[in-house]
Amino acid sequence: MDTTEELYGYFYAGMPNLSAGELFFWITVDETMKQLGVDDIGAVVGILCGQPNLSTRQKPKGSIKGTSVASVYARKLLPNVMLPFNMRLPTIIGTNPKTMKIITTRNLRTFVGRTIPILGWVILLSDVTLIIYNTVVHYNKIVRDSDKLW
Repeated sequence: MDTTEELYGYFYAGMPNLSAGELFFWITVDETMKQLGVDDIGAVVGILCGQPNLSTRQKPKGSIKGTSVASVYARKLLPNVMLPFNMRLPTIIGTNPKTMKIITTRNLRTFVGRTIPILGWVILLSDVTLIIYNTVVHYNKIVRDSDKLW
């Protein structure tokens, strides 16, 4: 979808007479389709696997209820390795900004289980940033000066 002409409006991907706003929308769709791929499936899986939606044993007061699939599998698949030299790694826990907090852990498999959803969010944030940037660059190459975005 990269053919453009200007008649009474813009022509893009077989759609004639598009307004500047419609053109921007279709370029956004095009750039989104180009950007999304296998990485995004992994990002979504990472985010969903990190949600504490599995029931668990009794936890101390103030703890977030439940555990995540990522945490369960990290504990099953990784050996119980404690970090040397009393080193502690920071992890983020919580499902929304109100409940989020940073705590540290010495256990490698706990760190891995808690980091998987964060990596998912980072990948999605990167994709959204690239989609927006590529859309604006592509759009600005096509349109008249009066329709350009910054």
